[in-house]
Amino acid sequence: MARVKLPSTPALRLLRAHSATFEVAAYTYVERGGTAASSAALGVDEHRVIKTLLFEDEDGHPLVILMHGDRSVSAKALARLLGVKRVGPCAPKVAQRHSGYPVGGTSPFGTRTSMPVYMESSIAALASLYINAGARGLLVRLAPQVIVELLAPTLVEVGIP
Repeated sequence: MARVKLPSTPALRLLRAHSATFEVAAYTYVERGGTAASSAALGVDEHRVIKTLLFEDEDGHPLVILMHGDRSVSAKALARLLGVKRVGPCAPKVAQRHSGYPVGGTSPFGTRTSMPVYMESSIAALASLYINAGARGLLVRLAPQVIVELLAPTLVEVGIP
């Protein structure tokens, strides 16, 4: 069986540099398939596939929010928590400029711009999770403690079904 060459992304380089324990999970990327497509391709519960979303406040300050694949972010709840008037998803080109990753391949690890990271608190209770590794069709399986140790996210409760 031929070995598939995986890309060397900033996310994978950062994880390796910190000797993090992780497994790479590659799948065939589906345009606009989101976490439903990746979870189906990998045969895992969509709740364990974590979305990396880039939001910005009314002044254009970017932030990263990590959310379960089967949930959405309440922008109103997040804005209240941050003490700002409004937050919302970045436009794709803006998100790519801040993260350095293409939309659909955004990882919270190794972003171009340093941004605060917020993580839905229930993610920390998972035994393991899948999160983007910096390329479309490429996730890593790791323990949530890796995210906590490397990114020091603020735990929040802004998810909606």
